[in-house]
Amino acid sequence: MIMSQANLLDAIRLKSIFHPSDFSEASEVAFAHALKIALVVGAKLTMLHVTASPSAEWQDFPGVRDTLERWKLIPKGSPKSAVGWLGIEVDKIIASSKDPVKACLGFLGKHPEDLIVLAVHQREGPVRWLERSVGEPIARGAGQMTLFIPHGVGGFVSRQDGSISLQNILIPVTSKPRPQPGLEAAARLISNLQLFGGTVTLLHVGPTGEMPSVKLPVDTNWSWNRVARAGEPAETILQTAKDLRADLIVMTTDGPDGFLDGLRGTTSERVLRKARCPVANLPVGSMLG
Repeated sequence: MIMSQANLLDAIRLKSIFHPSDFSEASEVAFAHALKIALVVGAKLTMLHVTASPSAEWQDFPGVRDTLERWKLIPKGSPKSAVGWLGIEVDKIIASSKDPVKACLGFLGKHPEDLIVLAVHQREGPVRWLERSVGEPIARGAGQMTLFIPHGVGGFVSRQDGSISLQNILIPVTSKPRPQPGLEAAARLISNLQLFGGTVTLLHVGPTGEMPSVKLPVDTNWSWNRVARAGEPAETILQTAKDLRADLIVMTTDGPDGFLDGLRGTTSERVLRKARCPVANLPVGSMLG
């Protein structure tokens, strides 16, 4: 069954966000994105740190109140309750385990989330979080979308003041999976973040005549461009992102299984491995049924 546009927009609304943290600088960047998105959509944010020793302390977590104060969203010296004033709930969890991956997956198995925001290491070979034993439950747990922040990438949310620098979104499109959900997700992001004056580029790798037909969102105040380029898909996506100075790449896939298939050494994994901007995965098959 194909969803109507209204139902599709309902389906990609986010009520819960999960951020696994290893207390690294890269995780701090991912945390800023998770917190900003939670603020924008009024979602619950759960942060999980897994440790093999009892040395981890609550104060080791990124400071939510400190961050909100730095972003000038609450007054300095605010009480814990001030976070709730902004319409969000934040949980911090420390799990004791020698296997952080298994602990994260166990949590997701009991508490499915709408969005996962995590930092990923980029290196040759499989991306650590996306090895099959890890990626399958994470992709399934993500439900609607996973936002990957590559190590060394600042992303589109400022850690200093919470400002957003998101002006160029790249969406690779093919006939399958159906590209429309990716466009709707980008339109909702633009609307929620109150972004103006940017560009969404729809990239088809292949002949112009084979570019799938889509219905462009209206009332976004953004430009929506269609581009067709020849070449190897992953390299063409990466080069186009570089040429456009893309702030975000949105990859639509046929649900969790399709995403995993794409991560075994092919387009999605190669894009994520080398992208110099955040990459969002939208498993449309789980929404279209």
